[in-house]
Amino acid sequence: MLRKLRIVVALFVGQFCLAQTANDTIALIDAVFTQYEASNPGCQLSVSRKGKLLYSKAFGMADLERNVALTTNSIIEAGSVSKQFTAAAILLLEQQGKLSLDDDVSKYVPELPEYGSTIKLRHLIHHTSGLKDWGSIAALTGWGRGTKFYTNDDALEIIERQKQLNNKPGDEFIYSNSNFNLSAIIVLRVSGLSLADFTKKYIFEPAGMTNTQWRDDPNRIVKNRAIAYSKTETGYEINMPNEYVYGNGGLLTTTEDLLKWSDYYQNGKFGNPSLLSRQLETEPLNDGKKNNYAAGLFMSEIRGKKYINHDGATAGYRSFLGTFPDLGLTFAFLSNSAETNSGQIANKLQKIFIADVAQKNKAETKPKPQKTVTLSAKRLNEVAGLYKVKSDGGLFHLQVDGNGLVLQENGEKLKSLSSTKFASESFVFDFTGDNGVFKNLRNNNEFAFEKIQEFKVSASDLPQFEGKFSSDEAGATAIITVENDQLKIRLNANTIYTLKPNKTDAFTVDEMGGNLEFLRDSQRKVVAFKISTARARNLVFGRSE
Repeated sequence: MLRKLRIVVALFVGQFCLAQTANDTIALIDAVFTQYEASNPGCQLSVSRKGKLLYSKAFGMADLERNVALTTNSIIEAGSVSKQFTAAAILLLEQQGKLSLDDDVSKYVPELPEYGSTIKLRHLIHHTSGLKDWGSIAALTGWGRGTKFYTNDDALEIIERQKQLNNKPGDEFIYSNSNFNLSAIIVLRVSGLSLADFTKKYIFEPAGMTNTQWRDDPNRIVKNRAIAYSKTETGYEINMPNEYVYGNGGLLTTTEDLLKWSDYYQNGKFGNPSLLSRQLETEPLNDGKKNNYAAGLFMSEIRGKKYINHDGATAGYRSFLGTFPDLGLTFAFLSNSAETNSGQIANKLQKIFIADVAQKNKAETKPKPQKTVTLSAKRLNEVAGLYKVKSDGGLFHLQVDGNGLVLQENGEKLKSLSSTKFASESFVFDFTGDNGVFKNLRNNNEFAFEKIQEFKVSASDLPQFEGKFSSDEAGATAIITVENDQLKIRLNANTIYTLKPNKTDAFTVDEMGGNLEFLRDSQRKVVAFKISTARARNLVFGRSE
């Protein structure tokens, strides 16, 4: 097997990395996975080029209790890599004449309230519907995903309670699992087959994916399933999804099966005629700005080459599936360890296999390097501070670091391109006074922000916020109390978070990645609060006593 592996890798290396032997390449790949000790949870990696398997190997353990090693046949959950299969099912139903992407979602899900704007099926598969993420809402009850055995029906019940959207359909890209749970429900209602049965018939079997199924039945025995784990201070503990929602995630598969799927649809075999162009099609937002999310797939560029990809994380499982179509090169990765940083692993593998065309082109054309400027300490201190994202209330801090600035939340250093423009590896910030816009370089999304002052509230002011608050949309009751001169929010007996003041009547909830703002009546009495997270904005809890 090892000799065969060297031969196929040699064929690939000979075309792309002439200075690198097959043995060198195998050693470099293996070195990426030295973190997976044989006695710990591990991963699978498979690599193919133009349908030929170049490399396939498993590392670590599938089951620590029973001392079962991971193999390339071990079944691992794929997280959000699953979304492309759900979107593919919707596209195939359109081709079969059973629905249209321009159909109103309420045609198939009449349980949804009237939002004043039409949500189309195409909004679901491009994450532009504005529907709030049901899991983010469930977390506000103190019973987030993984703590209860949620089903797609449970997800629908939460979604249909929402009286407002995050945004007008088509205005923004906001990642929301609700889009794909509803898509799974629509597949069932339109075809008469569950998503699991539909994809088995029209995708898994035709593509030869013999080790793939969905996590849709809590009682089904899944042979060779790898258990998911998280690491604690005392060792590993089981961290399984404990839910049966699917369509947003929940695909049980192997890396070799994921390669079969990639080869199947990339070669135009899915659909008749091929649906490849529809799968890779992106649609601009209402204002004409680009949205890089296609049909359950991110469209981007890595190392100067087109890259079709998605990653995933559910409980202790991690994953990514990425294809460089111009090279016919695909990486499939699955792990049963929450320690895994799949983005870092993907980056390391890309460096092994792919010359950086972008850098080569830059060297050949010799463009002028991006100019940076040296700013005075006074100007850096003027820019440094606390900022609030206007759309969802998220906060970020810019700090002075030597002769520049650093983004506190992820440690990225910012280059000073001018006195009002700064760039890190992930973001570009444009300032107009104390306001501005930053762009996420991964997906080109832009967000307006404003500078706010660090805020402290006196202990004597905290009791006015105490009380019981409830929300029909969340189906939850929250109790606000003062403990040790700090404001606390209790979602249930075991879920209590600290509220950190960030401005008058507004607080940050770090554990939820959210922001909470108290609302007052004309008499200045606190009557409610609204809470926003990245995927679910402005849920209102009214004072109930």
